[in-house]
Amino acid sequence: MKTTRLLASIGIAAAGALALSGCGGAATPTAAAFDPDEKVTLTYAFWGNDDRAQRYDQLIAAFNEEYPNITVNVSFTDFPSYWEKRQTEAAGGGLPDVFQFSDSYLRQYGESGNLLDLAQVSDQIDMSTFDEGLLGTGALDGTQYSLPTGYSLWANFVNDDLVAQAGVAAPESGTDVAEFDDWMAEVTEKTGGAVYGGTDYTQRIQGFELALRADGGNLYTEEGELGFTEDDLRAYWESGAELREGITVPQQRLEELSPKSGFGAALTASEMSWSNFLGGYLADSGASSISIVAPPTAKAGSKDLYRQAGLQVAISSKTEHPEAAALFLDFVVNSAAAGEIFGTTLGFPASTSKLEGATLEGPDKQVADYIESAADRIGDAPPVPIAGYGTLEQTFWELGKSLGLGTTTVDQAVEQFFSEADVVING
Repeated sequence: MKTTRLLASIGIAAAGALALSGCGGAATPTAAAFDPDEKVTLTYAFWGNDDRAQRYDQLIAAFNEEYPNITVNVSFTDFPSYWEKRQTEAAGGGLPDVFQFSDSYLRQYGESGNLLDLAQVSDQIDMSTFDEGLLGTGALDGTQYSLPTGYSLWANFVNDDLVAQAGVAAPESGTDVAEFDDWMAEVTEKTGGAVYGGTDYTQRIQGFELALRADGGNLYTEEGELGFTEDDLRAYWESGAELREGITVPQQRLEELSPKSGFGAALTASEMSWSNFLGGYLADSGASSISIVAPPTAKAGSKDLYRQAGLQVAISSKTEHPEAAALFLDFVVNSAAAGEIFGTTLGFPASTSKLEGATLEGPDKQVADYIESAADRIGDAPPVPIAGYGTLEQTFWELGKSLGLGTTTVDQAVEQFFSEADVVING
């Protein structure tokens, strides 16, 4: 069944850290006139797992059927390591020709001149296939720096096999936080810790974001400031203390499993992440069935969820082959082959042409059904991410891990986060 039936019913919606080297505005690459038959080699980097890598291999094979003269060499790693490497490359002027991007880093990389203005390669990229709202997720001050592959909702994944083995009922969709914590505790208790109920969700800034949105707030304001206080963050991290005392998987076990997550390693019965992670989770965990339910909410009836189009693709402003790079970017975000190969694993397809290639069956239909089922809980998109958000998101995660390891206290973590935020936002 083609996915076009959902395009009208599912709305579309909507990045940063310390400034990288370079001047503001996108640099103009110095390249010879475009020769469509010239043999060129491009580098492409992405974050993900083996499942995503195998899909990219298929996509590149399909791309080479159309463009046999363009060789694409790929590299991938987990999300934290990915951005550490990109920052090092950006500082040295050596970013990949094309790379998977995130709207969290749009201001950081766009304002520092590290991204190509896609208007310079408009002959090679079709942007008419995107809703205007989705185009805006990759634009900064009127300049289009990246294009989204798809959009997702924050979700709660449940390993049905492990839940059955534990002999507990599956968690309901959108319970309150206390009810879900009790469910995780029951799983951990009934399995004797062989399987944990889940991971400490207070480690992820997205969980904090949902709590703020349930009360009508956001992580940041339209003016580019934090939208919460030290007391707000302290209360949130303190709410996870009981989880870290034996309900959720110990952080030390997760460190040993990295880059797999506890859920991917079939050590936890649940984990919260973006809805497009289903394919990767199935591949990593070996589970025969994984359910997607709405995450717990801090306030029933709130509009705390939103459509997130954070997974994008961008081109380095210093690429020696901008047109060839643009052809590959266009193939990733627009081709029917990309829709067929990736389904919803890079988010629900953002372009109409990619959507036409996607068939809603199995996991892809599950993701689409979940997005549709959560429609009543979806609110307005948050303000455009502040400059430095990407770094703050990672800082939040690292501090959450430190809390799990017991190497820092909540008060110390709060102080460190706000100290980092002051440097990122105010310089």
